[in-house]
Amino acid sequence: MNYKFPAMSITAAALLTIAPAIAQSQGQGQVIVTVLPKHEGEVAPNVTTQDLAQVKVNGKVVKVTSWDSLGGPQSNVELVLLIDGASRSSLGRQMQDIEQFVRSLPPNIKAGIAYMENGNAVFAGPITSDHDQVLKGLHLPGGGAGSNASPYFCLSDLAKRWPSQEGSARHEVVMVTDGVDNYERRLDLDDPYVQAAISDSVRAGMVVYSIYWKNEGRADNTANADTAGQSLLSQVTQATGGRNFWTGTGNPVSFQPFFEELTRRLHNQYELGFSAPLNGKPQVETFKLKLSVPGAEVDAPQQVWVAPASGVQK
Repeated sequence: MNYKFPAMSITAAALLTIAPAIAQSQGQGQVIVTVLPKHEGEVAPNVTTQDLAQVKVNGKVVKVTSWDSLGGPQSNVELVLLIDGASRSSLGRQMQDIEQFVRSLPPNIKAGIAYMENGNAVFAGPITSDHDQVLKGLHLPGGGAGSNASPYFCLSDLAKRWPSQEGSARHEVVMVTDGVDNYERRLDLDDPYVQAAISDSVRAGMVVYSIYWKNEGRADNTANADTAGQSLLSQVTQATGGRNFWTGTGNPVSFQPFFEELTRRLHNQYELGFSAPLNGKPQVETFKLKLSVPGAEVDAPQQVWVAPASGVQK
């Protein structure tokens, strides 16, 4: 019996040796941060690494490994307009604004148009810097009620099957939809399809914006459903560092102010890299950023994908 104790001691010592190594495992992540002046007409501040007061992942302060401005013409952007397939002819009033926005994009921003159809993001053409070619795919969806299945299915599909393989490009998405999940029309902040779309978007590094457009063809839409849709869109956009553009329960008169705001945001973004403890497998974690810049408005994602160094690029 005396021979068993040394073996047990060796086993315990081995576990103590391995445990710190597991606890000290480090992961990495990257997020897109937008910094704008608080007051319209002012110039956006130039933010440096020294202005990053605090960066937290999963509630713990982490090390910043990079902070790069993305506002220059050399920064690659891929932007997808994801239009609800259930939208009716009323959306035609906004086609001119969409066209003007696409034509105004600089050469470093490639664009594409996709439609929400049966739970998929169906592209009308390639993602390209030839904006005239992009606009060939712009048309009224003309779909019936519920033809998108759920806008969150479509967003997840886009995140999983982004058609370009250009790893250095920012992935920005503008959803044009009322945000109503036809599988749960009541407000449920824990809606599993919405949570899955958030997780997929964060993992893919997408910044998601939304323009609220009530699909007037849905005669059975109630005020509660519309409010739920807006709340869910806000949840998705805030989680990814984007913005939900809306003017109330009615449709906006014009998309132009939203596109102008979006353009400002695209020109005032930074990429923040960090290292953080990795508890076993890659996963989505909470993220929080504080800047010590007076008069700055900061939009950072609320969630981030943390993975080993080889798993950061998705």
